[in-house]
Amino acid sequence: MGLLIKKYVKENCLLGIWEVTEGYNDLFSKLSLLPEEIKTLNDFQNPLRGIEWLSVRVLLKEITGKNLSVIYNRNRKPFIKGNSYNVSISHSKDFTTVLLSKNKKVGIDLEFMSHRISNIESRFINDNEVITQNKDRKKYHLYIHWCAKEALYKICDRQDINFKKNLTIEPFVPKEEGFINGWVNNKYMNEKFQLYYFTINNYIIVWTTD
Repeated sequence: MGLLIKKYVKENCLLGIWEVTEGYNDLFSKLSLLPEEIKTLNDFQNPLRGIEWLSVRVLLKEITGKNLSVIYNRNRKPFIKGNSYNVSISHSKDFTTVLLSKNKKVGIDLEFMSHRISNIESRFINDNEVITQNKDRKKYHLYIHWCAKEALYKICDRQDINFKKNLTIEPFVPKEEGFINGWVNNKYMNEKFQLYYFTINNYIIVWTTD
């Protein structure tokens, strides 16, 4: 299928979503990789991990028109080599998404809504958060919370953050798309973020900027 979404969102942030239907060789053929990138790719033991890795680079090329190299710091936070963009990346099942900005920090998360997320609710929902008890909407509500917290975790450089203790999503009524408010409170910061969410097929996407 390839590129599903390419759009500019808040303050010139570029969001892209790719549906991965290609195989390893098809994705590889779309790129001009550096020797060190080829080495990284060849080091993956799991072929599916290689496909994920390639899909990110293909998506970046598709939405920017450039071969961008992604590097990681010691906390596994991604950066674009040369610092031309700030970037956040997420994969789930057959979808890959990226969010890019030249002057804003960004965070994005994508999840396929499949498993019984209520089984782990107690691990990431705190006493100040409200989840609907409507059985038909509860799973979706929890997924928005989970993705929002992942996006906050990413934008805050993953430093000293416990999903239940340090991240709080203000109460909201879940819709097909909308925005919510979330807080990060740890020894580094006490800051409020506005997060945006939407769905496509059975996937939920949540993104934010600083």
